[in-house]
Amino acid sequence: MSQKLYVGGLSWDTNNDGLKRAFEQFGDVEEAIVLKDRMTDRSRGFGFVTFSANDAAAEAIENMNGTELDGRTITVNEARERRNDGGGRGHSGGGRGGRDRGW
Repeated sequence: MSQKLYVGGLSWDTNNDGLKRAFEQFGDVEEAIVLKDRMTDRSRGFGFVTFSANDAAAEAIENMNGTELDGRTITVNEARERRNDGGGRGHSGGGRGGRDRGW
């Protein structure tokens, strides 16, 4: 079963290939993705690495968390499923969104 890791604190210069190369020493990397801003196409400073084996992912967390990659100290931990509960950005409707000016 595959396991996805979150990698934060990435340098703006880190790309998918560099991320994969940094982690493949721990096992078979199925996918390595650096997320980019849609408007600027610049790295958002984090990404995800998916390992095909859980033990390889655990070893990568243990050995890579707090280390330096491309001049930046990175954070590596298990990725958590994204919550889809309507929280976060956007306006959910109802009320005036704090803009009640009395008219």
